[in-house]
Amino acid sequence: MAPGTNPRDLLTPAALHILLSVATEARHGYGIKHAVEARTEGALSLGPGTLYEAIHRMANDGWLEEVEGGGRRRVYRITSLGRRVLDDELRRLDEIVSFARGAALLPEPRVRTT
Repeated sequence: MAPGTNPRDLLTPAALHILLSVATEARHGYGIKHAVEARTEGALSLGPGTLYEAIHRMANDGWLEEVEGGGRRRVYRITSLGRRVLDDELRRLDEIVSFARGAALLPEPRVRTT
């Protein structure tokens, strides 16, 4: 179900960013790809195989569902289970960052050039 502390249970960067992309609005695959690239400033670019394999797996796991009426494109939205998985992962990441911040381990923030 939700990611745990076992490394095999942690979300991949692709899965995390896909869930983030559909957390606020339903999107088709191409829209997910562009949202991820925009959010990561191109640092994470999902190829079609990676993207659609992850979407298919996440739909089978009950994290995403297809929206009716998407026309030729398949449009996906996050499910309540997917939202719980995302919330759990964001909490886990926040705890890690909080620990690193408290231990003065975080590097200086990067300055955006754009």
